[in-house]
Amino acid sequence: MNKNVGKIDKIFRVIAGLGILGLFFVLEGNMRYWALVGLMPLGTALIGWCPPYALLGINTGGKSRD
Repeated sequence: MNKNVGKIDKIFRVIAGLGILGLFFVLEGNMRYWALVGLMPLGTALIGWCPPYALLGINTGGKSRD
């Protein structure tokens, strides 16, 4: 599994993930649990690999290390 998420992409994913997770404290009722979707961009930023990027052949991390 090669890393396919670059530095700028990681920064964007962390900001987006935290923003989405922040909705957990704003939304009410069962809708608040949809904010847990914000864990996905945080996870892909943490591991540096995005499954949809791999399927589509996208690499924002520069040269691949094959």
